[in-house]
Amino acid sequence: MVPIFRTSHPGLVVDSTRPHIILVGLPGAGKSTVGRAVAEKLTRAFLDFDEEIERRESRSVTQIFAESGEQYFRQKERLLTEELREVGHMILAPGGGWVGDLDVVKLIRPPARMIYLKASPDTALQRLGANRGLRPLLARPNPQAEINRLLTARKQAYESADYVVDTERKSVQRVIDDVVQYLLRV
Repeated sequence: MVPIFRTSHPGLVVDSTRPHIILVGLPGAGKSTVGRAVAEKLTRAFLDFDEEIERRESRSVTQIFAESGEQYFRQKERLLTEELREVGHMILAPGGGWVGDLDVVKLIRPPARMIYLKASPDTALQRLGANRGLRPLLARPNPQAEINRLLTARKQAYESADYVVDTERKSVQRVIDDVVQYLLRV
């Protein structure tokens, strides 16, 4: 049985013979914003892992972390990734920490292609603005130190991507266009 996901294009048939595209990067790098727009331009389904897990759990990621812990959330990410092996051709935006578990990444990559939306910790925090408090790992006394720690821990995994888009001095539209152009070439 094919799993049911709430995507940006619920009526689209996902093609299990074509690989997913996975957007990775720090919180605030633009994974969800860029992913939705790229999916729209390429008429592909988009899936935000956090939103899907929230829907299934009937509670926010912040609540999941507070009530059940990070390990529980990471297990939900793993289960979702396992389900995604049965379908394909989607644009995926996992949480920033998904890429840190290589065993989970290996469940769908290859054949999935991974794109790293590279943003500095300063830029990522600035983009999150007041919403950074909604990110459990950044809702700590020193979010700057925490996001620096996250980048250090995940940098190698992020840089293992098939393609890197430096988002620092680009408009969102330019980042979207860069991702679309890359996907049209591969």
